[in-house]
Amino acid sequence: MTSGDENSSTERTDVELAFPDLPRLELDQLLSQLVGRAQEVMATQGRLRGLLRANQALLTDIELRPLLERLIVSARELVGARYAALGILDGHGGLAEFIHTGMAAEAVAMIGPLPRGKGLLGALIHDPRPIRLGDLADHVLSAGFPPGHPPMTSFLGVPIRIRDEVFGNLYFTDSHNGSFSSDDEELAVALAASAAVVINNARHYESSRRRGDWLAATATITRDMLSPTSDSSPLASIAEHAYRLADADFVAVLLPADARESLAVETAFGAPATAGAAESLIGLRSDISDTLCGRVFSTGEALRLDDAHDRHGLPPTVLTGSVDVGPVLVAPLIGSDQTRGVLTVARLPGRPPFQPEDLQMAAAFANQASVALELAESRVERERITIMNERDRIAADLHDHIIQRLFGAGLVLQGITARMGNHPAIPRIAGVIDDLDDTIAQIRTTIFAIQKTAALTPQGMRARILDLVTEAAETLGFTPALRFSGPVDTLLADSGDAGGLSDDVIAVLRESLSNVARHARASRADIDLAVDTRPDGTLITVRICDNGVGLGGAARSSGTANLRDRAERRGGTFALTGNTPSGTCMKWCVPIG
Repeated sequence: MTSGDENSSTERTDVELAFPDLPRLELDQLLSQLVGRAQEVMATQGRLRGLLRANQALLTDIELRPLLERLIVSARELVGARYAALGILDGHGGLAEFIHTGMAAEAVAMIGPLPRGKGLLGALIHDPRPIRLGDLADHVLSAGFPPGHPPMTSFLGVPIRIRDEVFGNLYFTDSHNGSFSSDDEELAVALAASAAVVINNARHYESSRRRGDWLAATATITRDMLSPTSDSSPLASIAEHAYRLADADFVAVLLPADARESLAVETAFGAPATAGAAESLIGLRSDISDTLCGRVFSTGEALRLDDAHDRHGLPPTVLTGSVDVGPVLVAPLIGSDQTRGVLTVARLPGRPPFQPEDLQMAAAFANQASVALELAESRVERERITIMNERDRIAADLHDHIIQRLFGAGLVLQGITARMGNHPAIPRIAGVIDDLDDTIAQIRTTIFAIQKTAALTPQGMRARILDLVTEAAETLGFTPALRFSGPVDTLLADSGDAGGLSDDVIAVLRESLSNVARHARASRADIDLAVDTRPDGTLITVRICDNGVGLGGAARSSGTANLRDRAERRGGTFALTGNTPSGTCMKWCVPIG
């Protein structure tokens, strides 16, 4: 029994430990599949966490440029690519900017200009749908690489859509796994969708900030122009603000010239590296009908060009004739009744073009700046009129009160001397009367000088002589005393040869004062210009006396010969005599009419 029972137990044990081979193989396969699925889930979970991190990274910046740079770095890490780039569309079938990562700076320098949206990159621009290639050379639009470009094989491109607008495209090359998978494409599309929302918000923020900067600049310019203590040039201030706000390389302000038949560059501003080129534009003129600036000036409508060399039949700008520029904005300075000038803003070739909102803000800024210019000019005109009125009042007071009192005092003294007979004090009183007459003449000259200074442009003979005497004072080292007698302006204006005679008088004064400065070594000079009406005609006499060293033989012969010729041609006389107690007197006298 015992041995039988043992045999029976042994048989049962062998039966329980025997497993068929087929069920065990299926179990191994299931376990292997389970591990693989778990690894895929973990990898997917890791990539989803990577997508979340990338989305969080996009939320850390609100300014557009740093946001785009962070986006391309996060996208490359998420998709697992060696190289990645972000192309920003320019709205004309090309790329305005190309931001890239993963490539060494030395390779970038060897490649040269960045892509502009041709070939395979252009395919995604014209048909904004994802493109995934195992080898980008297989695509029909692939055009190869420029010299120095590193080799690339796999390719993935997805668009960044903002509602119905395509902002740009994400490009990836050389997957770490050999080729990009459908999961890579889905991750890139998801990241592009998230980036589109953030980019749209950043664009609105940047637009609002820039609009605020333009408005602040307008307020600053208006405040500076209306400030009585400001010493800055209004046009230069307009150019500097436009240069900074538009991120430009050149800015010029052009004003009408030649009776509004041409435009002249009044001021220009450029980057430090191109400041010389900007300065060379100042003073440059062009006909209104020959340039784009002239067209904007004539029509009053702002224009924008992505490339100044591609004008589509439009005339060139003033800048393109002197400076090689690319994108250009031209905005009119519109005043209350007419266009006052043109604001031209330009960037160098290859830089991003200006956007439509840039043109709107620049045009609004130019209009507000033009209004500020008008307000500043009106303020200056009001101040000038106030000064003129005050000068007229002072001149009237001098004439109506001071001169009349002096004239009355002279008459009283003359009456006294008439009753004094041969009194010894009569010569002294007569000298006082002569001094009063000289004082009256000096005051009348001062009255005219006050009225002349307040005028916008001097008119008449007296004004020209005052200007000449002021100019000669710098050479002489002192200001000559000047006295007018008689209706100088009236008679010269009524004479038949007024222009020629006026020029002769000015020439005589200039030559005589020049002789005093060069030869006399004087510290005083008296100028008397008198118009005397006599029965036999009217004479104009110019008399200049100094207290210098006196006549110097032939020292002045070369200058005095010309003075004598001018007098003799007009039937007049010229005399050069000594002065008492020292010096020289020159007398030039010719008939008028």
